[in-house]
Amino acid sequence: MLKKYYFIIYFLLFTYSVKAQINLSVYSEISLVTAGPGEELYEAFGHSAIRIKDPVLQLDLIYNYGIFDFNRPNFYTNFAKGNMIYSLARYDFKYFLASYKRDKRWVKQQVLNLTQQEKQDFFQYLENNALPKNKDYLYDPYFNNCATKPRDITKSILEDDVIFNNKNLNKDLSFRELTNNEIHWNTWGSLGLNLVVGNKLDQKATPEEYQFLPDYSLKAFNYAKINRNKKWVDLVIKEEILLNFKEKKPKIETLSPFLILSIISILGIWLTYRDLKHNKRTRLLDFSLFFITGLIGLFLVLLWLFSTHEIVQNNFNILWLVPLNLVVSFFLLKKKSLHKWILYYILFLVLLVLTIPVLWFLKIQVFPPAIVPILMILLIRYIFLSKKLLPSIK
Repeated sequence: MLKKYYFIIYFLLFTYSVKAQINLSVYSEISLVTAGPGEELYEAFGHSAIRIKDPVLQLDLIYNYGIFDFNRPNFYTNFAKGNMIYSLARYDFKYFLASYKRDKRWVKQQVLNLTQQEKQDFFQYLENNALPKNKDYLYDPYFNNCATKPRDITKSILEDDVIFNNKNLNKDLSFRELTNNEIHWNTWGSLGLNLVVGNKLDQKATPEEYQFLPDYSLKAFNYAKINRNKKWVDLVIKEEILLNFKEKKPKIETLSPFLILSIISILGIWLTYRDLKHNKRTRLLDFSLFFITGLIGLFLVLLWLFSTHEIVQNNFNILWLVPLNLVVSFFLLKKKSLHKWILYYILFLVLLVLTIPVLWFLKIQVFPPAIVPILMILLIRYIFLSKKLLPSIK
């Protein structure tokens, strides 16, 4: 949904100014523009924007709500906290189209069935939003993004004269299912996303909430109706293909997470078998498993506690990414006998790992499939440790 050429856009924003008091001609058009997915993770969902074209005024502008600035102070800290600031950029449509042509991504346009006054209202609304004092907004990937903005603006301007009819949509998908349909499960991007988000994403989305995705925003506008002389007619009067490229499909990376995690799991199982056979314990393996899972778990808990992103709360991934593992990892480096509580703690970890399939089956939270190999080695190693440490407990 995002464009990486934000620095070019900001340059164009200041070099192409339009007065808000200009009156559009009767030949003007207001359109929803939708672009297909790109190759980068932040492009995987596609993009939505609003176009205003007036051949009489030689005006052709795109209003793009998908702009962010990496150079903004505390960018990554604010992103983690949920204080992600995006901006509206207004610039010449030809540059917008050229960037998608360069990336070979399809672009479609839906021209809206509006009166002259409604067109003017759209223009003034967007021009006011594009002012430096108004252009920034608090971004939310599911409820306030580039795809939801056109719908919200349309409803704000047309009020009761527009109805978004979503009866043709599949109404039985969760936010996570909708998201995972756009990103292949066996990618690091998908794994990372599904690790940091909690079970809020497993809630069923309403048809209107589907519109956080540009594809569904496009469909919603196609089914939408507008009141014209007490008759409900199509909101979209014309759909055009501006760039007809084949849609890019999600790619599986060569060093995919399932492959890498499977290799780690196989190595861990082999070391556990060797330890069992020789009546020993590979302390480095125990330290690595506990330290890494604990460190990631601590990160998830900090997100849960301090981020304003609701989607990172109630995250049951901490059942296997247990923060306390970080502390226990250093105890497991010791050669000498261990305290009794460590045995009880490891037995508790076995129970936590066995809980995950239950939560998964009941769809309380759907876990990323790529973690299955790691769950296997964790369960096997925990059971091994519970038996191995029992004689050496104080």
